[in-house]
Amino acid sequence: MATYAIGDVQGCFDDLKALLTHINFNSDCDQLWFCGDLVNRGPKSLETLRFIKALESNAITVLGNHDLHLLATAYDHKKPGRKDTFDALLKADDAEELFDWLRHQKMIHHDKELNITLLHAGIHPHWDLDKTLELAKEVETVLQSKNHINFYKHMYGDKPFHWDDSLSGWLRYRFITNILTRLRYCDTQGKPSLNAKGSPGSQASHLFPWYEIENRKTQNDRIIFGHWSTLPHAGKSSINNTYAIDSGCLWGGLLTALRIDVEPFEYFHLHCPGAQKPPDQYKKKLEERNKIKE
Repeated sequence: MATYAIGDVQGCFDDLKALLTHINFNSDCDQLWFCGDLVNRGPKSLETLRFIKALESNAITVLGNHDLHLLATAYDHKKPGRKDTFDALLKADDAEELFDWLRHQKMIHHDKELNITLLHAGIHPHWDLDKTLELAKEVETVLQSKNHINFYKHMYGDKPFHWDDSLSGWLRYRFITNILTRLRYCDTQGKPSLNAKGSPGSQASHLFPWYEIENRKTQNDRIIFGHWSTLPHAGKSSINNTYAIDSGCLWGGLLTALRIDVEPFEYFHLHCPGAQKPPDQYKKKLEERNKIKE
């Protein structure tokens, strides 16, 4: 049995299928870990969700910001944004079944046997792994309850900026969600800057990638994450015990599979045609990343 962590798919279903062929994925015994953002921006979000749901116990999924945005659009009856590609999914006969399955997925997954943690974006530097799992469970409980629609109504926004154990209600849930699904940069006190999205070196001088904060409490834990396709090392190598695997499939980069049941971990890649034109600041990084052999 092989276990692979898969980078952000974002509805690029054909690329996902091609990558699974490339790694000889066997749905009878192999397992896939998806790091979130299964949907949106790519052309086949519906097919992606149907396929991963059908894998049942052979797939583990954590939720990303685009997955939560889909749920908010569906349940809170928001009009899809200009860049969203939800139409086929929202109109599908099995849409309700798919949405119900999606909101019952995890915010974070920890495998004790492999000693690996999977999440979409990042972990607050002041949270240890046990605390992060507990806080994630709080959000999962709300998402899986009858109160989940109210969660979407309060989910959006960058505030509060600082963690406090006394935070309660929707502000508490929003902060936890923002850290787990949107975090890239923060300052040394853990204040996130959720609008900073570029590669390291482009940020303000007081900001650092979350995994580089000195003395962060998860520095001895192996963590796999996606969300940050502009990282130069994404899909290539680890930094500080973290493995970034969103290598820009949506933009014409790579779709990465990281085999994690072997030591050392093994990277596999598929060169993707790109469902959307990449941002200008990302083009050079794509050129470098696409030099990786499959």
